Order: sequence, then C-alpha cells, then structure tokens
Amino acid sequence: MPERIFIGVAWPYVSGWPHLGHVAGVYLPADIFARYHRLAGNEVLMVSGSDEHGTPITVRADQEGVSPEDIANRYHAVLLECWEKLGVSWDLYTRTGTDNHRRIAQDMFLTLYKKGYIFEDTTPHLFCEEDRRFLPDRYVEGLCPNCGFERARGDQCDNCGKPLDALELIHPKCRICGSSPVVRESAHFFLALDKFEKPLKEWVSAQAHWKPNVRNFTLGMLEEGLKPRPITRDILWGVPIPLEGYQDKRIYVWFEAVCGYLSASVEWAQRTGDAEAWHCFWDAGEEVKPYYFIGKDNIPFHTIIWPAMLMGYEGLALPYDVPANEYLNFKGEQFSRGRNWAVWLPDYLQRHPPDPLRFVLCAEMPETQDSDFSWEKYQTRVNTELVATYGNFVHRVLSFARSNFEGRVPHPGELGEEEHALLQTCNTTFDRVGAELAGCRFRNALKEALSLAQTANGYLNRRVPWELIKTSRQEAATVVWTAVQVVESLRVLFWPFLPFSSEKLAGFYGAPEKPEGWRAGRIEGGTPLVGVEPLFRKVEDSLVQEENDRIGTVSG
Repeated sequence: MPERIFIGVAWPYVSGWPHLGHVAGVYLPADIFARYHRLAGNEVLMVSGSDEHGTPITVRADQEGVSPEDIANRYHAVLLECWEKLGVSWDLYTRTGTDNHRRIAQDMFLTLYKKGYIFEDTTPHLFCEEDRRFLPDRYVEGLCPNCGFERARGDQCDNCGKPLDALELIHPKCRICGSSPVVRESAHFFLALDKFEKPLKEWVSAQAHWKPNVRNFTLGMLEEGLKPRPITRDILWGVPIPLEGYQDKRIYVWFEAVCGYLSASVEWAQRTGDAEAWHCFWDAGEEVKPYYFIGKDNIPFHTIIWPAMLMGYEGLALPYDVPANEYLNFKGEQFSRGRNWAVWLPDYLQRHPPDPLRFVLCAEMPETQDSDFSWEKYQTRVNTELVATYGNFVHRVLSFARSNFEGRVPHPGELGEEEHALLQTCNTTFDRVGAELAGCRFRNALKEALSLAQTANGYLNRRVPWELIKTSRQEAATVVWTAVQVVESLRVLFWPFLPFSSEKLAGFYGAPEKPEGWRAGRIEGGTPLVGVEPLFRKVEDSLVQEENDRIGTVSG
C-alpha cells in the first residue's frame, strides 16, 4: 500500500555559503530519502527554503554595511544554484520573505495567542549602550553556563546543544562592537511551553522508532522541565507581530522559521493549481508520515517547540520522525565559518562533479555519532569503492559487450545456476537497500548497494567471459547479458545516491533517465550500446594536495 511521506528539511540561513557539514547532516540524507520513496511509489512532498530573517543575516549586513535584503537575495541565489548542481530534488524550495509565509506565521502566532498559549511579559534583556539598541540573541556571545564553551551564542550553545537565554551567558559581549551590554526591561511575547510539558512527554515516550540520541536528548530536556520561551525580539527585520503597538518588534526567527514547513506546503499547493492539496500532507486525520531532516543543534526546535506549536494550533499532524544527524567534522575539527575552516559547497561544485561528493558524504554520514571528512578519505572512497568496485564493473561489462557483440547487448542462452543466483541477489538487494533507506540508515543502504557490485565483480571474475568467448560464444553472451542486468539493477539502486551518473548510465543503453520503479530492470538482448565511457575518474594525489593547499584561502 503506497504511503504518503512529508519531508521537511531544515531552512538554512542566507548569511553565507553552505559547507559540506550542512550537506552531510541535512540536505543529502533528505534528498536520498525523497528519491527512494518516489521510486518506491509513495506520494512525497519535500520542502524547505531560505531562512532570511535570522539575526545571522542582520549581523552580516551590519558588518558589510548593506541591507539585510541584499544579503538574503545574494545567498538565496547561491543556495538555489547549489541545490541544482548537487541534485537536491525539491518539490519546492522557497524563502521566508514571501507574503504567503508571513501570513502563515502570523496566523500561527494569533491562533496560539487567542488560545492563551502566547502571553506578554516585561523581562530583562541585554542592551548595547555603544550601539544604542537591544541585542537579539545572535548578537551576543559569551561563556556557556552548562559546558563552559567560550563562544556560545545567546540562543544556543553549539558545543553542548542546550538552548539558552542571552542573560544566562557568562561575560556576554556584543558581537558587533565587542562591548559588554547592560540589562534593561523590554516587553515581549512568550510561548507557554510549560503548558505542553505533560502531552509532550507522553508523545515523545511513545516514539520508539526515533534515533536513541534524538529521543534521549528530548526526554532529558523534558525531565528538566519546560519554561515559557520568548518568541519576539527588538529588531526591525522579520515578520511583524500581528497586534497593534509593536511596530519596533518582530516575531523571532525560531518561532517563525518552523512555520515555513507549513507555509512552503501551502505555496506548493497553490503552484500546482490545487490550493487545497497541502491538506493531505498536514491534516491530523490523514494517513501521512511527516519526517524532519535537521542537524543535532536543531533537535529541541523540532521535537519540543514545533510539536508544542502544532498541539496548540490543533488539527495538524505531529512529526513521525526527526532523524537528526550528528556533526560531520573536517580533519578532526568542527567546520567553522569564523575560522574559515571548511570545504564550501559552491567552491566544490564549481570545480568537481557532484556524485563523487554525494557518495563520500553518504559513506561518512554522521548518523549516530560525529564523523570526519578529509580529502584523503575522499580519495580513498572514490578510488577504491566508487571507481574500482562500481564504476569498473559497469565499464568492463558494457565495453566488452559493445566490442564483442556488434555494439549491442547480447542475447542470452539458457541461464545457469550462477546466473539465476546472481539475478535473485539483485532482487533481494532491492529489499535490503529499501529497508535501510526507509529506516533512514543511509550508510548501511549504500553498503548494501555496493555489496551487489562486489558480488557481481566476483561473478564476472569466475565466469571470465573474455576467455569463454574463445570457446563458447553463446555461453559468454549469457554471462554478459546477466551482467548487464546487474548493471541496470545497480543503476536503479544507486539512483537515490548518484542521480547524475545513473542518468548518464541510462544513456549508454537507452533506458529512461529516471527509473520506473524500485525494482530490478531488464535490458533486452539486441539493445544498442552507445557512448560507453567510464562513469567516474580516479582522484589523483595532485588533486588532494591542491585541495589541502586551498583550505582557508576561499571564504564563504
């Protein structure tokens, strides 16, 4: 029975270039997941967009002396180009600056306000006397009171992941001028998270299929107890508060941005010509599984705050799963924009093909613990697995067939025991890879697909068609035909991971660019073989050296 799958993907700030940690943590797993479910015949809606109202945008605008809109427009265009080059298959990638998003976010605010889940209070906030303004959380840095990290932000510590209030920071500093702010009173609106503590505990406790790190982290926060959380800020860039008398304040980005999953779905429906189409992915009574792909720093926003908002609003489906990844580090250290310690995605895509990167990042994906990227690992993965195992099998099968069977896939004779066994392995591999992908275990899924290529290489080495053809052309044809069927199976299996090379491979024997389903295909004898060439290139030592020399020289 087909499923209905909603995929909400974290909204990146448009304040700079994305790096490989963002790709491995969020955007690649979401795309692999979506591509698989579409092939499996499920109904999929995958949405995200550029978060252009976050204070990182205003911080960068202040630093460059331009408007926040200039920054948002610049980096939204960069992101759109990146997603296209990387092959991320959005149903809609939008932005938070649309009228539609503003309307949805304000409706969420007003609905919760009228139900008593949002209230006003006057509370102390940090005020910079040098810049003469209240400081939004992201404008403040200081010592984390929980773990002692020296550069904790005013809304969250990137080291321990705990949400923070800027007033909790030890020795806070203004990020713009570096001065020490003072405390002043300011009126703001709060989300009464404490009212949702009990239903959230019951709901999270029942999510046995969640990753242990996500579930345990969330339950730990709930056990500590929830407190009301401010959802407005003294800032002029963002979604206005839909009440009179608050012209100098805006709805804070963490409340507004999660509304983007809903607003993007509504926008998608409008673009399809059926304005009500979003309901089947959102209404609580529908058979739908909403997945949210995020990094571990965003866990509480998607397992506590957003579910609380949905509970308060009523009638909308709660998350089915939040398969948050850990961090991908770079040469043993965290990617860092401030230290320019990163491999920037636009820079990579300008000079290298996307599929080898997709392959390596999936193989190193930080699903349950932090993992690490280096150019040396990139070289090893590409050369020993992508090229030597998968690419080499495809090329030697198709090039041998083209050279020895008049440029066509040969017609087989009677299949032997080994041929039947290998084709059966193809079928069972689809089951195994599909189960791993459905469970968001992408590294295991890639290993299973690669295992079929290894098995097929062993078959080819045992059956040696280049020797058989000297004594039995028909038996050699049977071996090659069987190997071609494996090639087609691998093309489909690797489609979620390696879409560009799968499309290229389809062109060698005239198959549809996009596979027609999650199943082993069949390439008939007599099919012409054209344009056969290696799918991938080895990574030379010189490229590794060149990339290592570039570290820190390109700024994102």
